[in-house]
Amino acid sequence: MAECLFCMIVAGKIPATLVHTDDEVVAFRDINPQAPVHVLVVPRAHYANVGEVAAADPALVGALVSAAKSIAAAEGHEGSGYRLIFNTGADAGQTVFHAHLHLLAGTGLRMTMA
Repeated sequence: MAECLFCMIVAGKIPATLVHTDDEVVAFRDINPQAPVHVLVVPRAHYANVGEVAAADPALVGALVSAAKSIAAAEGHEGSGYRLIFNTGADAGQTVFHAHLHLLAGTGLRMTMA
């Protein structure tokens, strides 16, 4: 999709701090990090959300998670822990409608439910 922010990052039309690329996945640092390590892991192909990815290509969901695990290890957080988040839909906080996984790591990650 020509107007999709993440499609433009994947295509190299918008700069980003890339931390991982392969045939299926691109990962880059979030410009508004919510943790010491905050990386977005996106499929190269455009899907609006993870539900669409799972329906069309379940193995691609595994590729996103596998890439996140490798990035966490490279960032020194495989043993200490990291969080993976998919926001699906506006009510869940998704603001860019290209499927993406948030990898969060670092000190002080706690889950609070409102």
